[in-house]
Amino acid sequence: MKYLLSNQETQRIRFRLLNRDDFETWLKLFQEKEVAGFLGFGKIPTAELQCEEWFKLQEKRYANDLGGMNVLIEKTTNRFIGQCGLLVQEVDEKKELEIGYSVLPYFRNLGYASEAAQKCRDFAFENNFSNSLISIIHVENKPSEKVAVKNGMTKTIQTVYKGMPVNIYRITKNEWLNLKRIN
Repeated sequence: MKYLLSNQETQRIRFRLLNRDDFETWLKLFQEKEVAGFLGFGKIPTAELQCEEWFKLQEKRYANDLGGMNVLIEKTTNRFIGQCGLLVQEVDEKKELEIGYSVLPYFRNLGYASEAAQKCRDFAFENNFSNSLISIIHVENKPSEKVAVKNGMTKTIQTVYKGMPVNIYRITKNEWLNLKRIN
């Protein structure tokens, strides 16, 4: 459970682990057609099956110390707003640590994804999990690219990941340290 942010928080968000009681809430994300494709679940025929596969994947990650998505809870209302986490990934035959994030439609464009992604970045570097972090972003997912840029990342390559064309955004620990000095 090394990469998980359970019991961490930011100014507006509390992090906790995903559990089966969250299924109906998270299903709303997969009911948006383009989201499943951006997350690599586009070939699964229904939103319910996509969501089920998502849960199985997170459970597998948790059990095998591969990180996983944390539920984001809005502190003032206790509402489930999305998920964000550190994920051990293999990209172009190289092991990487990714910051992944998804926010439910009602909570988009309010800065929650950026706030959560920055907490993941800081948590990873402060705990010396890696010397660089990536975000794997479908080439058509412009909102996620904006979050990566706000997180201090720059686009480094375009590749194919799980059959999807993606851009890899990256930040190194040295770049993060320089950001901290500026701020």
